Amino acid sequence: MEWFSRLPREERQFGPTFALDTVHVDPVIRESTPDELLRPSTELAPGHQRTHAGLPPLALSQLFDPDACGRRVQTVVLYGTVGTGKSTLVRKMVLDWCYGRLPAFELLIPFSCEDLSSLGSTPASLCQLVTQRYTPLKEVLPLMAAAGSRLLFVLHGLERLNLDFRLAGTGLCNDPEEPGAPAAIMVNLLRKYMLPEASILVTTRPSAIGRIPSKYVGRYGEICGFSDTNLQKLYFQLRLNQPDCGYGAGVSATPAQRDNLIQMLSRNLEGHHQIAAACFLPSYCWLVCATLHFLHAPTPAGQTLTSIYTSFLRLNFSGETLDSTHPSNLSLMAYAARTMGKLAYEGVSSRKTYFSEEDVRGCLEAGIKTEEEFQLLQIFRRDALRFFLAPCVEPGHLGTFVFTVPAMQEYLAALYIVLGLRKTALQRVGKEVVEFVGRVGEDVSLVLGIAAKLLPLRILPLLFNLLKVVPRVFGRMVSKSKEAVAQAMVLEMFREEDYYNDDVLDQMGASILGVEGPRRHPDEPPEDEVFELFPMFMGGLLSAHNRAVLVQLGCPIKNLDALENAQAIKKKLGKMGRQVLPPSELLDHLFFHYEFQNQRFSAEVLRSLRQLNLAGVRMTPLKCTVVAAVLGSGKHPLDEVNLASCQLDPAGLHTLMPVFLRARKLGLQLNNLGPEACRDLRDLLLHDQCQITTLWLSNNPVTAAGVALLLEGLAGNTSLTHLSLLHTDLGDKGLELLAAQVNRNKQLQELNVAYNGAGDAAALALAKAAQEHPSLELLHLYFNELSSEGRQVLRDLGGSGEGGARVVASLTEGAAVSEYWSVILSEVQRNLNSWDPARVQSHLKLLLRDLEDSRGATLNPWRKAQLLRVESEVKTLLEQLGGSGC
Repeated sequence: MEWFSRLPREERQFGPTFALDTVHVDPVIRESTPDELLRPSTELAPGHQRTHAGLPPLALSQLFDPDACGRRVQTVVLYGTVGTGKSTLVRKMVLDWCYGRLPAFELLIPFSCEDLSSLGSTPASLCQLVTQRYTPLKEVLPLMAAAGSRLLFVLHGLERLNLDFRLAGTGLCNDPEEPGAPAAIMVNLLRKYMLPEASILVTTRPSAIGRIPSKYVGRYGEICGFSDTNLQKLYFQLRLNQPDCGYGAGVSATPAQRDNLIQMLSRNLEGHHQIAAACFLPSYCWLVCATLHFLHAPTPAGQTLTSIYTSFLRLNFSGETLDSTHPSNLSLMAYAARTMGKLAYEGVSSRKTYFSEEDVRGCLEAGIKTEEEFQLLQIFRRDALRFFLAPCVEPGHLGTFVFTVPAMQEYLAALYIVLGLRKTALQRVGKEVVEFVGRVGEDVSLVLGIAAKLLPLRILPLLFNLLKVVPRVFGRMVSKSKEAVAQAMVLEMFREEDYYNDDVLDQMGASILGVEGPRRHPDEPPEDEVFELFPMFMGGLLSAHNRAVLVQLGCPIKNLDALENAQAIKKKLGKMGRQVLPPSELLDHLFFHYEFQNQRFSAEVLRSLRQLNLAGVRMTPLKCTVVAAVLGSGKHPLDEVNLASCQLDPAGLHTLMPVFLRARKLGLQLNNLGPEACRDLRDLLLHDQCQITTLWLSNNPVTAAGVALLLEGLAGNTSLTHLSLLHTDLGDKGLELLAAQVNRNKQLQELNVAYNGAGDAAALALAKAAQEHPSLELLHLYFNELSSEGRQVLRDLGGSGEGGARVVASLTEGAAVSEYWSVILSEVQRNLNSWDPARVQSHLKLLLRDLEDSRGATLNPWRKAQLLRVESEVKTLLEQLGGSGC
């Protein structure tokens, strides 16, 4: 139990409270017959379309029930393609036996065929094999002979073990104490010559079923994954409802948020969309959960989207070879990168996600010349093709194939590039020429050197030098190829057509959870395919961590290739990255650097960035982590950081603190930031490295409690000169606090407390404090609950000519237009959709009355014209609100 309770590293990311026993859902197992195994494989047929001779699903407890003829079943072979859940099924079965849930078996002994094959032909008895792996079982070895049919051997991963059932190849042996090759012991167990009463469960990939003659097998069962959508839903409910584990600062998802995720995911599954076809494989259910965990839960340090996909492949392909009987011992993942990567890259370069059968066959069969290569291809088709490709279920595209999840296409295309598998015809020919010159170059050079001394031929030294030039020319050709790839990657990242779509993280969330609202009709012209994750994955695969994992998968990226690719990308990014990007594209750019995980590289590329404009981007905890990780360690200041209308919360504010310390202007408007967030803002203002001169907090529920905290920060701050608290629910109490304490700060030059529901007394107190402030030059008080007399007193105070701050409380100053009228109206225009229409309408009507009174009080035609112009602007705003300008 201790051994099988240990989870793979990929599972531990879900937190220490996660346990397989609480989230496991048994995949569908359907009994099949030897006749079915002989039929031509339909490797890309959807699971629900496969025929199963009308046999019902099998439960784990029914695997060893008598067959249809009443005969006892001793050996069961379960087979399934990569990703159907064979390993998890075995782990869960062993744990069930440990907990007493398999009472039919007194003793269960699991063997990994990968471990057995690693022993080679080293002699060991069955008893030694058991005690080598499970030392505590040494005491129960005497039970093996006496247990009879209540002894169960589990042989997991038969495709890793070469078995020879010929008597000439494997002799008979019935003594568990007699040493022999591990493969020979397994053959005698399966022959029922050793421990003939024992039960045996074998799991294998489809291509290795024939390694056990059918006469030794009592039942075949195909692991069909989650062919029922209800199983998929159950899996997601169990996984996503696990309590989160906090990784440092951050707020875990609440039960309501988790329920919302599950409901959206369930609706997407019920719609018979492509995600339901992908989640036919339990492995992809795991990937969906891991991606949602990444997008919505606190992110462990260093975890990236690329690392999730690389870990996902390690979980399914680590140590897997295409054919253990083949001398090349070719990695299954390396074969997939060459074939599926080619198909994926061709799709990205031609901007398509739907592939015909001819497209798939063309990439799989490219370059196949021998019978041996064809046999390897057939193994890949049977065992792994369904893992990468799925039949398309979308209307209008039936009969085509798509990558199981869209992001997998972009990941494999990026892997195909960084592994150097994409070669032009010129590169292939050039490489062969260089190899040929390298083989004969030394001999030819020696002969030419001797001939040049004996014969007066001036052309021989020229030929001699040409031989030395060839490798250098090829090297430059390869370098140009890498630059071309980098150029294509950067152009994909900065495509103008994608400038106003969602950022890649929101796109990924929508692809899993679906899009709320009406969907595009199938008859409408299709939108251009977007491949914005392709450059992200390219950067991520070049990071040191992912390269180390790829080595385990048999897909090593050479250090020199990684360096050359990184230099080419840096060169192109340096040129393209200077342009001003829309907020969503700027976040994508930062996400690329986050995936790359190279601070020095990012610092050099982003040193020209002076404005961080992410206005309107929904800043989730993950996005805050991305921005902080990429920009938090930079040295150069940021002229402006604009995070207006980003749905920021206090936790996100705390995460972004290192970025705020680099900012000179900080915009946090329209973010629902309350008093709790003001604690972090207070700490920011008091930080000795703070260099913020302008802070916009407009349209946040700061309230008087928040202002009290901000005033603590202002008292110790020496950099802030402009503070906007427009429409922050301050009320009379907030303005009174400001009036009492604003003089503790000696640098403030402009303070905006407009539209805060304050009355005459509080506004007048603040105006008097502003008059006495040593540096304050401008105070905004318009749109507060001021009476006509109050506005007049404030106008008189602001125009007294005794120095101090200018007070702006109306569009007029006496009989003239206020010089700040455009500032006031532009503020109204900008916030028209977020402010209360009725209140804005009443304030505008009061301002309109002031304008009309001023126009009637002046005889100056120039002033009258100015007042009329401003009146027309106000009336236009009133019309937009649906009010009357009369």
